[in-house]
Amino acid sequence: MDLNIIARKYPDVEYNPERFPGLVMRIVDPKATILVFSTGKMVVTGMRHAAEAPTVVEDVIKRISKCKIKISNPRIIIQNIVASGDLKCSIDLNMAAVVMEYSMYEPEVFPGLIYRMQEPKTVFLIFSTGRSVCTGGKTKAIVAEAVEKLYYAVREYDVAREPGEEVSFEDEEEMTFL
Repeated sequence: MDLNIIARKYPDVEYNPERFPGLVMRIVDPKATILVFSTGKMVVTGMRHAAEAPTVVEDVIKRISKCKIKISNPRIIIQNIVASGDLKCSIDLNMAAVVMEYSMYEPEVFPGLIYRMQEPKTVFLIFSTGRSVCTGGKTKAIVAEAVEKLYYAVREYDVAREPGEEVSFEDEEEMTFL
């Protein structure tokens, strides 16, 4: 697919092949950003609901078809759902990094803990406020399972801090370790 033809036809698309090999197209309703590649593959991001995907793809196909480029039998595959949420407590990220396997926390680099849940296979960004972002799930059911599992895990690992709860140290040695 010649992306130059599409870029010339639509002034609202971005195409700079020296910087990025795909064409960037934005749609207002439903709000979405579409990356179109010369191979014919597209990546659609930014939608609030997966059910909006067919409408977005149909709109993009109409625009591309107006450039005399034929597209037939498009397949829509959901590769990744990104969800944000709140664990309803604050999180001791330093302690979580120690006790939660597959986690990484480098506050000098990024203010959240990265937790790679093994089952279901997802990745969380967890912030001290309890806010979190989950990525990697392919269905809403997988994301829901992962979020529920995380909710209980932070409490089981004793890294959840309810509002106003103070962290107590048993002795000076433990305080130095933390």
